[in-house]
Amino acid sequence: MKFASKTLCLVLASSAAVFTGCAKKPVRPDPSATLMGQQPGGPGALNPQEVSTTADMNTALQPRDASIIEDANTIRGLLQPVYFDFNLSSLKPAERPKLQAAKDYLDKNPQYRLLVEAHCDWRGTAEYNLALGDRRANQAKKYLLTLGVPADKLETVSKGSEDAVKTGDDSTWAKDRRDDLVVLKK
Repeated sequence: MKFASKTLCLVLASSAAVFTGCAKKPVRPDPSATLMGQQPGGPGALNPQEVSTTADMNTALQPRDASIIEDANTIRGLLQPVYFDFNLSSLKPAERPKLQAAKDYLDKNPQYRLLVEAHCDWRGTAEYNLALGDRRANQAKKYLLTLGVPADKLETVSKGSEDAVKTGDDSTWAKDRRDDLVVLKK
């Protein structure tokens, strides 16, 4: 009798634990239905042959705000930032000449390295924006590698939305969606 009651209690306790402790697993969305959706690209997406004219490359060396900030270890503002569309990490063809200009600068100044510092606008969680910034920085790095920049000359960092403007309009936020190309002296 004692064995039957112990078994019954054990079965009831196990059943209660199973029915109350197991939630239904969430259904994962189809990647094509998410906000990111399918990324543009495919064959030739990182093809350096698509870089446009030399005039575009020359304008990529223009400082963005006419002030170059230089300290003991870095030069900021020498190379133009690479901008991205909202919530995307793929390089736009119009932005690729800026990376070509960075490669050309490194070729002429082999003592320097390059830091690709990714930024996002304020929309999205901090964690999401750090991950998006990481994808953006790595896309630029990947493209620079296809251009022939040695991997030991490149570093990446994601700042996420750390420096983003929280109030503004689309044109203000578009300036936050960028990779800054920072020249490292040491």
